[in-house]
Amino acid sequence: MKSYKKSLQAGAAAALLALAPQALRAADISGAGATFPYPIYAKWADAYKKEAGIGLNYQSIGSGGGIKQIQAKTVTFGASDAPLKADELDKAGLIQFPMIMGGVVPVVNVPDIAAGALVLDGATLADLYLGKITKWNDDRIAKLNPGLKLPSTAVAPVYRSDGSGTTFLFTDYLAKVNPEFQQKIGANASVQWPVGIGAKGNEGVANMTKQTRGGIGYVEYAYAKQNKMAHAKLINKDGKPVDPNSASFQAAAAGADWANAKGYHVVLTDQAGAASWPITGASFILMHKEPQDPVAAKEALKFFAWAYKNGGKMAEELDYVTMPDTVVKLVDQTWKTTIKSAGQPLW
Repeated sequence: MKSYKKSLQAGAAAALLALAPQALRAADISGAGATFPYPIYAKWADAYKKEAGIGLNYQSIGSGGGIKQIQAKTVTFGASDAPLKADELDKAGLIQFPMIMGGVVPVVNVPDIAAGALVLDGATLADLYLGKITKWNDDRIAKLNPGLKLPSTAVAPVYRSDGSGTTFLFTDYLAKVNPEFQQKIGANASVQWPVGIGAKGNEGVANMTKQTRGGIGYVEYAYAKQNKMAHAKLINKDGKPVDPNSASFQAAAAGADWANAKGYHVVLTDQAGAASWPITGASFILMHKEPQDPVAAKEALKFFAWAYKNGGKMAEELDYVTMPDTVVKLVDQTWKTTIKSAGQPLW
């Protein structure tokens, strides 16, 4: 009889152990979208898992994919660097809020050119991607870089082949500073590039640029930093050459009017200010106003609240810019008034 009881207990224990991983997985938060914020989301997720025991399963598939997945309700949240407009949010039953800010930077693989040594302006950068400048020693580049020995190496533009918020920020900036680019290509998460090599994700563009002699690409700054890539300085709206870093991203974000932006629709490219990095942008979270899985949605909100409160130092280490406290308070109020389950506030 005792051995029978023991075998029952052992069987029950084994069943619980078998179920435990499923229970843990069920508690994990699912998200998909932008590659722009992936480095900081991964860092936050690791710290949060150690503290709260809840994991984050985030698919870094590009903003376009994130929007599609949240609309299809296959994830708890989507992430996009291209903010949706208020009418698009309403139509899909979504809310949107900014989670983190950072910068998109041009990275180059030009022989004998060190990081930050090359200076470009927006109009010239656009001409490189229009195919109008084909050699690195072109007079337009030489004029911006007196004293810098430029090689005759062919220019090889690298672009995102997937729908991407990084592409949206990059093209939004180029369209603002180059009328021909605005007319021929425009600003969007996915555009028809006239020249160049396509690669998937920030990772793909970074790797392709590193592998291609004469390459120029555009990636989120953390990827350039982690891959030790040479970046170009950019001449900003005030005519000042600036380096990409958290201070220049913060300077660009300083004048943003989040309180009066419907659905937090703010694009931070080509901002005024002597210290402003011209391709700065926020990355946004998308969630359903009435989540299909309220428990999972609440867990996601707990994670985001924790990241707002505790994630600042980790963000700075990767040269991201955290959202100001005033914006975090606005977002918290949005959660309380907008996200509901069975007619009751979820947060």
